[in-house]
Amino acid sequence: MRKLVLVVCSLVLCVAVSAAEDKISSQWKCDAKAADEHSIAVGDQDGHAYHIGQGKCASEKGTMGDVKEQEGMWTEFDDISGSATRNHGVFEVTLASGDKVFYNYHGTQTTKDGIMDGTNTWTLGGGTGKFKGVKGEGGCKGKGDSDGSSTWNCNGTYSVAK
Repeated sequence: MRKLVLVVCSLVLCVAVSAAEDKISSQWKCDAKAADEHSIAVGDQDGHAYHIGQGKCASEKGTMGDVKEQEGMWTEFDDISGSATRNHGVFEVTLASGDKVFYNYHGTQTTKDGIMDGTNTWTLGGGTGKFKGVKGEGGCKGKGDSDGSSTWNCNGTYSVAK
């Protein structure tokens, strides 16, 4: 009986350790212009458009575990009404190891005097290599820069099945 209790306790401890969450704290500098973008006026009111775009970001700081984040590519759909935008998309992060992690996000942005402010929430939608099956959640805050680029600070937690 003691051996059974010891085995069960060991299994519970292993599951708890393998499900431990790590923190993500990243900063991204995103290009001023999308690499590819398309916009269509909706026509129901002035300034209302649907927009789809794809662009790149460079990691200013951040790691997943001991692996440095290198570059990111966003692909998103925007519903734009004047200076307000609602969006959702996927942010694909390439790590120094070559592995990729996929963030599914949705958020809002406002533009005033040509400068953007935004927030989003995200969940991790998987990855490759060491990060296959990664799960997590968090959010980002973004600020437009005078050159048209933007800087995003992101925080959250993640776990990888071991």
